[in-house]
Amino acid sequence: MQGFIKLQRKIQEHWIYQEKRKFSKYEAWLDILMMANHKDNKFVHGNDLVEVKKGSFITSELKLMERWDWGKAKLRSFLEMLEKDGMIVKESDRKKTTITICNYCIYHGFETESRPQADHEQTTSRPSADTNKNDKNEKNVNKKNKYAALVSLTEQEYQTLIQENGQVAADKMIQELDEYKEMSGRKYKSDYLAIKKWVKDKVLKEMKTPIYPKGAPNAKPDEQHPQESGHVRLFK
Repeated sequence: MQGFIKLQRKIQEHWIYQEKRKFSKYEAWLDILMMANHKDNKFVHGNDLVEVKKGSFITSELKLMERWDWGKAKLRSFLEMLEKDGMIVKESDRKKTTITICNYCIYHGFETESRPQADHEQTTSRPSADTNKNDKNEKNVNKKNKYAALVSLTEQEYQTLIQENGQVAADKMIQELDEYKEMSGRKYKSDYLAIKKWVKDKVLKEMKTPIYPKGAPNAKPDEQHPQESGHVRLFK
């Protein structure tokens, strides 16, 4: 069977994709393809400015284990299998893991490469149309999508949040900002910068804070009943 289908990254927002489950190897490979950057990009990782090439993305073993509901041994075995088959290159240090998809153009740029002559003829005969198309592509990259009622991000901003914090934490940050804006009426020029500035620290701190059952000996009053302190922790 030959041919291809176009798979939009926004499918990751669909309720079918977000169903809590243990990923198969096939699902994990598709997830890797969708997490890869479709062009060269730069973003802040901790205190470092990191450059990520097209077809690569930054992650960690812990994030992938949480995302796919896998154990460490299964994850490492799978990534080693992909490397041996020439599908990816994995580079790790103490801060991050970089995964690069080999022959990424096969999955992303194949349509252009399969018709070089036709593309050349169309390019030379319609330079103005191509310029306009490039302008539209640039606008699409910077287009903001609604990830909550009051929170808008570009696709790249959303993917960066996932790469840096994991799917669960990224969605909680969006939810936290959405609820805050609804209650306070506050508006931001950039919801992404607001998340990076204060929402991220708040959510990550709460996710690390244990909630004890009522009457537990180690529990603090506001940890026994979070709602009594005026704050309710919401989990998907």
